[in-house]
Order: sequence, then C-alpha cells, then structure tokens
Amino acid sequence: MVKAIRMYRTGGPEVMAYEDVELGTPGPGEILVRHHACGLNFIDVYFRTGLYPQELPAGLGMEAAGVIEQVGPDVNGLQVGDRVAYAARPNGAYAEARVMPAAHVVRLPEGISFETAAAMMLQGLTVQYLFHRTFHLQGGETILFHAAAGGVGLIACQWARAMGVQMIGTVGSDDKAELAKAHGCAHVINYNKENFVDRVREITDGKGVPVVYDSIGQQTFKGSLDCLSPLGMMVSFGNASGPVPDFSLSELASRGSLFITRPSLLHYTAQRADLEHMAAQLFSMVQGGKIKIDVRQRYALADVAQAHRELEARKTTGSSLIIP
Repeated sequence: MVKAIRMYRTGGPEVMAYEDVELGTPGPGEILVRHHACGLNFIDVYFRTGLYPQELPAGLGMEAAGVIEQVGPDVNGLQVGDRVAYAARPNGAYAEARVMPAAHVVRLPEGISFETAAAMMLQGLTVQYLFHRTFHLQGGETILFHAAAGGVGLIACQWARAMGVQMIGTVGSDDKAELAKAHGCAHVINYNKENFVDRVREITDGKGVPVVYDSIGQQTFKGSLDCLSPLGMMVSFGNASGPVPDFSLSELASRGSLFITRPSLLHYTAQRADLEHMAAQLFSMVQGGKIKIDVRQRYALADVAQAHRELEARKTTGSSLIIP
C-alpha cells in the first residue's frame, strides 16, 4: 500500500482524497516507480473540475521523477535503480509510487535532480513543442506569451532568449513582471494596469506578432487575436480563466487570414522517438545553463488541496512541487 490522491467525483479541491492505495506489481511493458517529487500543473485543475473528462475513480497528476523499483516483462532499456522522469497520462503522479507504462518515462541524466526534473518535464516539453513544432521559431521574431511568470512562462522566457526571440509577456502584478524580466522576457505587460493589445501594437510599431501563445483562455482570447499580424497563428494551449468562448471562423478572415490551433503535449510525445528527442533537447538546455528551473513552492502530498487553492488563486509563481 502507498499513499496517493484519488478522486471519486469532480469538483473543488475537497474532492481529492488522500488515502492508501494498493500498488500491485508491474505487468508486461510496465515498471514501478518510487516518486521523489511530483509536478503541480494547471492541467491538474482541469481534470479535477471535470473540464477535461476522465473515467472515475481516478488518480491525479501527470508529472513526476523518481527511481525504478521493479520492472515487468518485455521492458527494454530500463532497469531497477534507474533514475527516471515523465509527463504522461493516465493521471496518477500524485502518489508515493505507481505502476505505469515504461514507454512513458525517460532516463534522467546525472546532474539533473529529481526536483528539477519533476518541475520541468510537462512545462519544459510544452515549451519545446510550442517553439519548435507548433510554430517553428527561427530566431529574430517578436512573440506574445501570456502568463509569463508561471512555470511554463518562465521556461519560455529563457528559451526565447536563448533562441534570439524577443518575447512580450503578460503578467498580473508588478512582482510577476520583475520575475519575468529577470528570466529574460524582453517586454512585460501588467494587464491589470495596461491594455495588452495596445502595448503589443506599440512595441511592434503597429505590425502585431506572428504568433501568440495563450494559456489563459476566456479573458485573453479575443485580445490575442487582435495582437496577430496577417497570416499569424493563435496557439491556444490552456484555459486558466475558463474555456475559450464560441466564435465565428469569419473572425479569422477579418483579422487577416489567421491560423488557430489547440495543441496537446500528449499528441506531440505519442511516438517514442519524438519523446526522446524532445526530452534530450530539454535536458541539454538545462544542463547547458540556458534554462534554470525555478521551483518556488513545495507542498506535502497530504496538503494537495491547499496547493490547488493557491494555484487557482494565481498566488504561485514559477514551478510548484508536491513532495511525497
């Protein structure tokens, strides 16, 4: 038996039960991982509330790092004692240990700690595909990235700087603005003080940006479209303020034949070769010092409800961890 978070219904933070769970043994293609640190991400809130449906009862959490304690049949390239990390479904990372498919984990290089890995896998792999696959940045572009002081945002600030990309970031407070600047964001807009559409137009001399990365959703969607230059791409990859409202496709035409996409990390990492390539690039950026993972909050597994409340209230900055 191990301690884990289980959900029997969707709703507020109170629906997460901290309880004993039968662990079982790995079957074919599976491993047992003992977690040393687990990631806390806003997507976990979407699953908890039911915005992203899943079969119940269910675990929660997509990201963790730890050590392999058991290996099932038909597992190649992994062995007991390996340090590993992952960002994958099905949910279940909020736990002391779990049995899971071996295909979802990657070996963790020496020099990258469990806490760093657990704080960067989902967020770092997200930035990798956003910048290198969803819209392939070449360097020299000016882009708009919402929530620049969050976990994904701070990694994006650093990755953009390393690529020679000028990032305009939005934040909700002056403290968060300073944090984004310190991590390499070229221009920071406090949307509680300034109209971000007007500021983007001012920064770009009225041209707009070729791509907007928007994880806020409802509150920023229409404004994000207004920030794009003709033929620009709207990348909607989250809904922190609520789902994107319905809109007419003609709005894309009227704003200059815009493109829009709603990507998901799981589709980009579905092929093992893609996962390994993306992880290797992320590890290289971290080991080379181009990206530093900023862990600013740590919560005990038993205090996960508090963690979710603070996450939803936007009281957190940088990355957050749950320590089993």
